[in-house]
Amino acid sequence: MCRRFLVSCCRRTILFFSLISLGCSAQLPPQELAQRIERQLRVTYSVPPTVKLALSSPHPSEFPNYDTLSVTFEGDGQKNTYEFLISKDQKTLLRMTRMDLSKDPYLEVMKKISTEGRPVRGNASAKVKVISYDDLQCPYCADMHKTLFPALLNEYGDRVAFLYKDFPLDGHPWAIHAAVDANCLGAQNSDAYWDFVDYVHAHRDVVSAQKGLENQFAALDHTALADADKFKLDNSKLDSCLKAQKAETVMQSLKEGDALGVNGTPTVFVNGQKLDGVRPISEIRAVLDSALEQAGVPLPSSRARPASAAASERSDDPKIPR
Repeated sequence: MCRRFLVSCCRRTILFFSLISLGCSAQLPPQELAQRIERQLRVTYSVPPTVKLALSSPHPSEFPNYDTLSVTFEGDGQKNTYEFLISKDQKTLLRMTRMDLSKDPYLEVMKKISTEGRPVRGNASAKVKVISYDDLQCPYCADMHKTLFPALLNEYGDRVAFLYKDFPLDGHPWAIHAAVDANCLGAQNSDAYWDFVDYVHAHRDVVSAQKGLENQFAALDHTALADADKFKLDNSKLDSCLKAQKAETVMQSLKEGDALGVNGTPTVFVNGQKLDGVRPISEIRAVLDSALEQAGVPLPSSRARPASAAASERSDDPKIPR
């Protein structure tokens, strides 16, 4: 998976709460307490030295015998703040996640993703949407692209909408240019967009083999202009768009992905359910099937379970796991 910087210290551990013993028997001076907390957090969550920690002063919380403490993790251009509880005797640090069961978390994620104007493969009006944050220079994105297309598109295309959002990463020098070129095509024709994306993902090494960044840009533009003839686009309009290289849409997509916690590519959301990295096709099928069932959409005939299999599952014979 192509990654940006990830502060994994808190996100990857806590479902409900975790406790950290600070090992002190009396009230500590503020500086010593802050040092002990920082050391515990660095060890517990494997926080790298390049990440700076800033602690707030404890202040009253809604929980008896506990104060609230904010910890900010900052590094590589990212900043994340998390709330902790610290016991009055300073012996225990508690991290608790409050969950609002009145809202559907998948639906809340989908509300944050703008799909307006994005080229769609499959059924644009489908109840199930597969949205991938993609980097055209990322080798792992190329692998995921091969997993999605054409097999899953052919299998689920009349029931699922497939969309890509731009998420070019630092360290991929021609990724933004490629995203802009793709969007220039998509503004005129969705098929032209997908044809370009197919080609670049399949020939990423060919683009990178060009000597110098300007030649890499020229190779991308040449590919885009070839699609103008293939799909009968407005050549003048496309040429102007390619030369302008306006990246506002790409930057907005990056900002949107950051807000969703996207820190690498590919990152896929299936009706709000997040899948990080390249996943095997069997796992993606399982997620798609679940999303379709939850949306009340029949599975493709190729995914329907044979009656004999269903009958076998109802059998009283014990099943021995292997």
